[in-house]
Order: sequence, then structure tokens, then C-alpha cells
Amino acid sequence: MEYRFLGGSGLQVPVLSFGTATFGGSGDFFKAWGSQQVEEASRLVNLCMDAGLNFFDTADIYSQGLSEEILGKAIAGKRHDVLISTKGTFPFGSGPNNQGSSRFHLTRQVEGSLKRLGTNYIDVYHMHGFDGNTPVEETLRTLDDLVQSGKIRYIAASNYSGWHLMKSLSVSERYGWSKYIAHQVYYSLLHREYEWELMPLGLDQKVGAIIWSPLSAGMLGGKYRRNQPPPQDSRVAQGGSPIPQAVVNNEHLYNIMDVLDAVAQETEKSVAQVALNWLLQRPTVANIIVGARNEEQLKQNLGTVGWSLSPDQIRRLDQASDIPTSYPYWHQRQNTKLNPLPKFY
Repeated sequence: MEYRFLGGSGLQVPVLSFGTATFGGSGDFFKAWGSQQVEEASRLVNLCMDAGLNFFDTADIYSQGLSEEILGKAIAGKRHDVLISTKGTFPFGSGPNNQGSSRFHLTRQVEGSLKRLGTNYIDVYHMHGFDGNTPVEETLRTLDDLVQSGKIRYIAASNYSGWHLMKSLSVSERYGWSKYIAHQVYYSLLHREYEWELMPLGLDQKVGAIIWSPLSAGMLGGKYRRNQPPPQDSRVAQGGSPIPQAVVNNEHLYNIMDVLDAVAQETEKSVAQVALNWLLQRPTVANIIVGARNEEQLKQNLGTVGWSLSPDQIRRLDQASDIPTSYPYWHQRQNTKLNPLPKFY
């Protein structure tokens, strides 16, 4: 298992982490992801650790806390051998103060996560989304207090726009508070908008990328094909996809699959392994979150590491997955000497 530094911090993380949104299966949305309970979750955790994957990602809202509870039981006795990432911000329970990034909500959510996970510290704590109602200063001061108290080791953002992240980094620097070292983002061959602004920002500010849904809710896993009906047992068909179907261009997906098929044959890997390995070659990417409904899926995902696509194969995948940029990015790309692109090769 390869390890990389997470952003500009001294924390090293495996290039793969295991996402535990499949733990619990509470509610229709998360039931479509999976419904693993403690016994099965423990087997998956052990498989991960045997492969050198010791980083586990969860969130307070995954099955309304049940994912955290199951993860906590699955890692019992192993806490000092693992890294835990969890998140707050989105609605948890009812009432006007049960969402957002206020001092009130974050303090309560961190305490709740610690209890559910059965630990006294969280390695990486994410703002699950940006809260436009709470002053950035309030959020970051609260997070810094939690770091100083030892309840959180590092802080990170998720799903921020460029200005959300840059403003937060500026405020932290101004007051000497803890900075976001990572940004958990959606990024895949199917949707590469992360490259337009957030990747250059990450390079400039040393913010590492943790990738969620790297296979686009399974659409890059090999089951979605031209002239074939979509699989009815998929998360997409069962209403569990975090990616709106309105942003999915099926013809674009099928064109990518054509090249994935060819590269998979050349490398003797699965199309999913190729799609994940492509991400591992991209600038700023420190970690990819992989999930699994069963042990076989997990073993397949673990096969992503230990080899690399060739530059030619990466270029072909880049060409197949490229899409026109929106303003101001298309304007900036008219002069790449003034606005150099990230170095992909």
C-alpha cells in the first residue's frame, strides 16, 4: 500500500481509504448503498488492514449515526492502528440548530461522533459542506478550539467552491488557527470539473484531495453499456446515487467506457481498477475513498494499487473524458502561458 502526505501536513495516509456509508442501511437512501452490520463490517475492516489500508471514512449523517457506531465496534481494540475521518454540517435530527457549521452544532456533533465511534479523538474532521449562514470565523475558531483540546487532530473541508476554500484558508492564516489540510471532493473520469479551479488551488495552497465516488456511483464500474438497459440492482436505479442524473451525459459515459475497456484489456485489469488508477496519477490526489457491498468488491478495489497506467493510456483516457469548460476557464485556457494547466504528464 502506497502512503502519501495529506496536503501540506505531516500526516501520511494510504492512497485508498474505506468508505463506510454502506454500514447500517438506515433509510431508503443509505439502504441502497448497503446495510452491513457489525459482523460483516468487522470482516471488511480486517481485509482492509491486511492490505495496509488503515484509513476509514464515515459521517454523522450516514444512517443517522449508525455507520459511526458500527465502525466504532468494528475497530474496537485497533484504534491506535487506524485513522478515522468523519464529518459534520448537514442536518442531524430536527430543530433549527441541528445543521450548519455553528459553534453550537459542531461542538455537539463532534461530541456525538466521539461517543458513537468509541474514541476520544478524530484524526481528520471534515466540514461536510459549506455553511453560508455562519461566519467563517466562528466555524474556524470552533474547529481550532477542538484541535487544541485534542478532540480533533486535523481539519478538512468537503464540497467547497474555490472561494469558500480560499476564504477559509485566509481567515485561518490571519488568526493563526488550524488550516484545512484536505478537501474531500467528487472527481472521476466522468466529471472532471475539479480540475478547473479546485485542483490549481490545491496545488498552490497545499490542500490534498480526498476523492469521493471515484466511480461515479458505480457508473464507471463496467455495468453501464451503450445499447443496454441500466442495471436494476445499482445504487442509481435504487435511488441511492449522490450524483444527480441531470449532470450525467450518457453518450459521454459510453465513450469513456469504450476507452476503459481497451485499457483494461491491455493492462489485464478491470475497468473499475483502471478508472481508479487514473485518479491516483492526478495532481493533488492523496487518497481515494473506495466502498464495497461485499468482500469480493473490496478485494477488486484493493487491486487498484501496486501498478500504474502508462502516460499513453492516461492521455487516451483524458481525451475520451474531456469536456468543454465554462467561463472563465475557457477564457483563461486561451493563454496557458499566463494560466498554466496542472502538469498531468
